[in-house]
Amino acid sequence: MKLRHALLLALALSPIGNAFALPQHSPVPGGVAVIDLGPASQPTPTARWGEQALAVVKGKGRWYALLGIPLDTLPGEMEISVFFGSTVGTTTGTALAPSVATIKYVAVRVKNYPEQRLTIKDKRKVEPNPEDLARIERERETTEAVKRRFSPPAPATNFALPASGPLSSRFGLRRIFNGLPRNPHAGLDVAVGTGAPIKAPADGVVANTGDYFFNGNTVFIDHGQGLISAYMHLSRIDVRHGQPVKKGEILGAVGATGRVTGPHLHWAVILNNTPVDPELFLGQP
Repeated sequence: MKLRHALLLALALSPIGNAFALPQHSPVPGGVAVIDLGPASQPTPTARWGEQALAVVKGKGRWYALLGIPLDTLPGEMEISVFFGSTVGTTTGTALAPSVATIKYVAVRVKNYPEQRLTIKDKRKVEPNPEDLARIERERETTEAVKRRFSPPAPATNFALPASGPLSSRFGLRRIFNGLPRNPHAGLDVAVGTGAPIKAPADGVVANTGDYFFNGNTVFIDHGQGLISAYMHLSRIDVRHGQPVKKGEILGAVGATGRVTGPHLHWAVILNNTPVDPELFLGQP
């Protein structure tokens, strides 16, 4: 029991967030837990939170699992299963057989997000009509499928800000549109004018593009192992589905499409099918 509590304390207080180009370690709702899995001399591990696979990356001789923590998570422990493969013979060669799981615990701390009240001129963007609701549901199915993607490449996590401008609305704000409570702000807004270029923050593959009811013109980038980024309210899209992109490559231009109060970039980061704070991937403040 003492060992378990020591592990929880280490995970909660670890300063590894900026080391090895990892995201900042922030075990709070909407945050990212960076979990040390041990030396890289061990076989490549896999990690899961329940049935959800987690990204595993290697840096300076260590393996790390990256866990995105849902915004509605209550303070307490999250249990992660870790498997280290062992090489076994098969009729066609060799394969990795998983070992017995090692359990690690993440202590989730409390975080209270502030409230933001906004006035939207297009009332349909706040109270959609039945036709709009049908469209929203179709789009939700598409975007949820994108967020569930888990492609093999290990992701690069040393992101660059995708647009040059001041940060405005931060992640996690409890939003009230025209007096009506709506979902929390699941991204980071960059205050920049229409037509400004939007650049890929890291290498990846375009997972989806489209014009969505709330998000407007949107680009999704798959960075690997469940790390997805999205760029919303664009005036122009310059990439296509399936296109590989390099860090710094132009994805499109800032606009004011979808549900907005004015032109800006809404940048979202999804990790293990969970929206997390994009600022955690920009290094220490």
